[in-house]
Amino acid sequence: MTITDRPVDNGVNVAALLGAREALSSAPDAAQFIWRASCTWRNGTHSRSTVAGFAGLGAEQQHRSTYEFDVDHPECFASEDNGATPVEYVLVGLAGCLTAGVAAVAQLRGIQLRSVTATIEGDMNILGILGGDPDVRNGFEAVTVRFAIDADASRDDLQALIAQSQKRSAVFDIVANPTKVLVELA
Repeated sequence: MTITDRPVDNGVNVAALLGAREALSSAPDAAQFIWRASCTWRNGTHSRSTVAGFAGLGAEQQHRSTYEFDVDHPECFASEDNGATPVEYVLVGLAGCLTAGVAAVAQLRGIQLRSVTATIEGDMNILGILGGDPDVRNGFEAVTVRFAIDADASRDDLQALIAQSQKRSAVFDIVANPTKVLVELA
């Protein structure tokens, strides 16, 4: 690792994160969060999802604003392409979570970042979701994340950053491990 004369500032408040970890370790009930989104069908395969609030720290919480996400399928699927596909949002979530982790771990380890770019690809045979081949799964066959990182650190240190980010990433865990999902009619 390269040490610089200037303090490292990757924009991550590590002291607050470590303080939260310590406080929540002492109050595990407050560490239980419920993340929420709602989705409303617009037309065809187009829908709009919103994220406004969640439960955590023992109370209801609100984001500073409501976030909206248009979801659709591309024209090659006989759709109108009014938004990213649902599987692309999964990739966005995974890349965003891993990248945030890289920044946080770099801050904790005293590594100054200049740039971080994650390029992510998900391989999928769409015959599964189209019902064209019952032996083809509906989801990704493989997901590859490639990081390009410019930082004051060795390649080994950067690989360790990525490994620690992966180890602590909620979205990586969701994608890589089975999660019980219940789908029901209200």
